[in-house]
Amino acid sequence: MELLREIDGYCERMGPEYWAEPVNAVTNAAFVIAAVIMWRRSAGVPLARALSVILGLIGLGSYLLHTHAQVWAAIADTTPIVVFILVYLFAINRDVWGMRPWVAALGTAAFIPYAILTVPVWQMVPVLGVSAGYVAVPVLILIYAALLRRRAPIVARGFVIGAAILFASLTARSIDEASCVHIPHGTHFLWHILNGIMLGWMIEVYRRYVSAI
Repeated sequence: MELLREIDGYCERMGPEYWAEPVNAVTNAAFVIAAVIMWRRSAGVPLARALSVILGLIGLGSYLLHTHAQVWAAIADTTPIVVFILVYLFAINRDVWGMRPWVAALGTAAFIPYAILTVPVWQMVPVLGVSAGYVAVPVLILIYAALLRRRAPIVARGFVIGAAILFASLTARSIDEASCVHIPHGTHFLWHILNGIMLGWMIEVYRRYVSAI
């Protein structure tokens, strides 16, 4: 793998310079702000605090991608996202569904083949198809919301809100290149802001449920 190979996949980037994507880089502060807020709110809920730390790392990884714009930075960008998804799924499986830890872990691991197998389907979705690797997430959130509507209705409603924000975020990510003609900096920065809000909200939904038990 060419770890130092340069990546140019965003409207705002017009060259190899460190600050070629200032808006995309700076808006990663949304992740860090959300992480700090949720860390403070999550005292006594260990997995919520762990998710808050991972959320901060998502901001750092994305910042590295939009400044260094190389393959290694892309890995630093996507790895914390995957870790967040898996830890969150485990937390919900164990603490909301009430699964034993090993069952919760197996259910969490099932996300990987689910995501891989459904990518070809999401690629056919208008607009969002260019973000096919991510579409599996809001869809799964809505599936969980439907399944939890009686067991944990407040969590289910929170999930619907989270999925709606994520779909809006994915739309902003997906139209970034196409928007270049009319919006000089593109729309990818909205992906950061909305995702920071959404991920912080998802931690809050989990925190409230566990705190109320």
